[in-house]
Amino acid sequence: MLHRSTTWVGATAREIARAVRRGDTSATEVVADHLDSIRAYDRILGAFREVRPAEAIAEAETVDEQPELGNLALAGVPIAVKENTPVAGLPTWNGSAAAREPVAERDHEVVRRLRGAGAIVVGVTRMPELGIWATTDDADGITRNPWRTDRTPGGSSGGSAAAVAAGLVPIAHGNDGLGSVRIPAACCGLVGLKPGRGSVPAGIGTNDWYGLTENGILATTVADAHLGYSVLAGSTTPSLSPPGALRVAVSLRSPVTGVFPDAGARQGLSTAVRLLVAEGHGAVRADPVYPPSLAAKVLATWFAAIHLDVAALDGGRLQPRTRRHAALGERALARGLVRDADRAAWRERCQNWFADGGHDVLVTPALATAPPAAGHWSARSWTANMLANTRYAPYEAPWNFAGFPALVVPVGVRPDGLPVGVQLVGPPGAELLLLGLAGQIEQRAPWRRHAPGWPRMAARRR
Repeated sequence: MLHRSTTWVGATAREIARAVRRGDTSATEVVADHLDSIRAYDRILGAFREVRPAEAIAEAETVDEQPELGNLALAGVPIAVKENTPVAGLPTWNGSAAAREPVAERDHEVVRRLRGAGAIVVGVTRMPELGIWATTDDADGITRNPWRTDRTPGGSSGGSAAAVAAGLVPIAHGNDGLGSVRIPAACCGLVGLKPGRGSVPAGIGTNDWYGLTENGILATTVADAHLGYSVLAGSTTPSLSPPGALRVAVSLRSPVTGVFPDAGARQGLSTAVRLLVAEGHGAVRADPVYPPSLAAKVLATWFAAIHLDVAALDGGRLQPRTRRHAALGERALARGLVRDADRAAWRERCQNWFADGGHDVLVTPALATAPPAAGHWSARSWTANMLANTRYAPYEAPWNFAGFPALVVPVGVRPDGLPVGVQLVGPPGAELLLLGLAGQIEQRAPWRRHAPGWPRMAARRR
């Protein structure tokens, strides 16, 4: 093993895996570096629910003992898993003690695939109760955004996003039911991919939110997002190639009536369009048609999913905002408002919009405004949470309802110094196209990979 005076904290997943495979370092050393960083600095951010130092080191040593590492795409890469996804030997917290499930006997399939590729699970990251909200906190603490600790990292994969943006891990797992990967990615200046339906094993337990939820990846580079997606999808996807000239639909229109993007969001979208046009793509203004009934159908499905989640729980121990959400879901189910046909009809409508308009990709703002303040949102009313969430993050939910792939990519910073991103959406099967397009944006305008002042340990010099 080669010794060095610097740390692997801050390196990309691709750099780490390549170095471990070549014998330039060991998985044990890489994981130890990241555990030291988590131990020293996660108290500032509250990104992790539970860290597993002894187990992670033991698993890293097992990787190092393998005679052949060439087929391990994530050899020695420390990774964090969202706390609603079973990891063998840990409880599945689901965002609160009230919703915690017993110690898992086996890994979820996506965790099994990550481990099978050589990744080391260093811990599980925090989320809001049952993954409902776009802010991350509970009675035990507040998860904070590394870019500005007075702001939320988003939700529900807020802990995963905070950990990656601070360099505590190079990549992290998240899942996305109505934006829960893409919203934190936008809040924290990351690449966040929600695959399309059927691309990656879905579900986070007995309830997958009527098919809305997909497992995805948060990363600091497009290459790392591609690597993580390839492992989750269980395929050896080819290297990303720049796409040929595409017809890009550009839309500022919010799916939520009365919610409008602010100046920072509008500027971010303009920047993205300028970069894409410079790459030879054609950009046209084209708004998806969001029917007035869409919001009601999405909300009814969301409420009902939470009602099913809490059916076997002690409701009295849940947060009041969660109980209200579940009660609305019970009413929605009783009134027959949750229908497979509605989701199928919206999916077909979206497919027709792309096909009839000749659109290859849709680009929208990722957020309408800056992330809300970090605070005890879990103690606030259901109404306060709903208003805050929909006002700042209205753009993501329709694409879960359709089951289409969507990705958030950074495009700079807002006037207030927080990151700004855009959302790229494509028809079914467009994951690699979206990643390739994001790669062109990255090449034209590379972004700061970590929040200012992070990581707190010196990055390895290359």
